[in-house]
Amino acid sequence: MDLLDQFIYNFTHNLFKPILLFFYLGFLIPILKVPLEFPPALYKALTIYLLIAIGWHGGEELAELTPDNLSDAVGFMLIGFTSNFIIGIAAYYALRNMTRLRKIDAATVAGYYGSDSAGTYVTAVGVLVTANIAYAAYMPVMLAVMEIPGCLVALYLVSKMRHSGVMDENGTMPGEPGYDPISGKVQEVKHHGQSQPIFSKKVLHEIFFNPGLYLLFGGIVIGYVSRLQGVHVTEANDKFFVVLFQGVLCLFLLEMGMTACSRLKDLKLGGKGFIAFALIAPNVFATFGIMVAHGYSMFLDQPFEVGTYVLFAVLSGAASYIAVPAVQRIAIPEASPTLPLAASLGLTFTYNVTIGIPVYIMLTTAVIQALPVN
Repeated sequence: MDLLDQFIYNFTHNLFKPILLFFYLGFLIPILKVPLEFPPALYKALTIYLLIAIGWHGGEELAELTPDNLSDAVGFMLIGFTSNFIIGIAAYYALRNMTRLRKIDAATVAGYYGSDSAGTYVTAVGVLVTANIAYAAYMPVMLAVMEIPGCLVALYLVSKMRHSGVMDENGTMPGEPGYDPISGKVQEVKHHGQSQPIFSKKVLHEIFFNPGLYLLFGGIVIGYVSRLQGVHVTEANDKFFVVLFQGVLCLFLLEMGMTACSRLKDLKLGGKGFIAFALIAPNVFATFGIMVAHGYSMFLDQPFEVGTYVLFAVLSGAASYIAVPAVQRIAIPEASPTLPLAASLGLTFTYNVTIGIPVYIMLTTAVIQALPVN
């Protein structure tokens, strides 16, 4: 089977997997105006379950790694953190050139893309499991680590704008539509001679102790400690953490489909360049992730599982819709609350879970064949 045939096979099979059919089912609800509201409490419960289940399983698998493999995993985590930081910066400059967004909105959207998406990750895991494609045991830790850089990128860029002393109280810079020179002058006087910290204690707490990151890391620690003590929970026949996982994921994607569709209407506020960015970015950043992963594989002189590449590509090409919005609400209230979510959920998430995953499998196969390790 050549690469094109493999892509067509993966694409067609991925489109009609139950988890994706539930996403389509939810996506059609706003379009068909079905009077259905997904209970917020249920959505939170499903998210809590998925994060703990992924973390616990990852922690147990992490405890099984040898010291050498563990050091390789830590190295990969550092690389993942750095690569997502680079992606966040690259996204900012791409948005500045492709769109007419205000600088503060471009910085905020860049932060979303410099982070990752738990929903995209769990969907990719579901696809890989049903397709029997293996991946490294430590990838849930990568999910947690690679969520942080985007928050830091957005906060750093916005802090530079604020310290310039010319941004008005609405977050608009000189030369941008709607700029208020009087308000900007007030802000200039207010910030003149001041050296305020980039990251406040409250913001740092939100970054490192947001509920998603806390539950994921907590699950990893619990799984790791329990496996060291000889407790095996996430076995293949475990009814709660393993058997129930696919069903919960289907309900989660039903809600994600509803939310993604409802966000599409906000895309017109960003213009054609913004829509193009939301569709092009996941391909560019995921491809970058695949090349970074393969470069590390060649450096270690040991081949990675295909699923490891795919999950790293997903973590590189996805955009946040949980962690960064929470940080934005506290630290960047001047930025648009709708534009980033319109791109990350409305287009990028939808693209990744339907088309992106089989594309990344195909790209991974092509890279491995062109540049084999061992």
